[in-house]
Amino acid sequence: MKVILSKHAIEQARERGISIEQIKKTIQRGAKHLQGNKIISDYTHIKVPYKKLKEDLFVITVMIRKGD
Repeated sequence: MKVILSKHAIEQARERGISIEQIKKTIQRGAKHLQGNKIISDYTHIKVPYKKLKEDLFVITVMIRKGD
């Protein structure tokens, strides 16, 4: 399974100092919930919305989680 980042996700990750490895770890280990047709994965301080595309995962954006 390949993780594909949108142009927006790459820009946001770079701007927020989040590595590709952190994004992958968030997808693998994070708590998940559905939001429309997207999956949102939360892990540590990172939130990653993504979609499943057949065998691959398409990352829409990367966010810093707000405190509760």
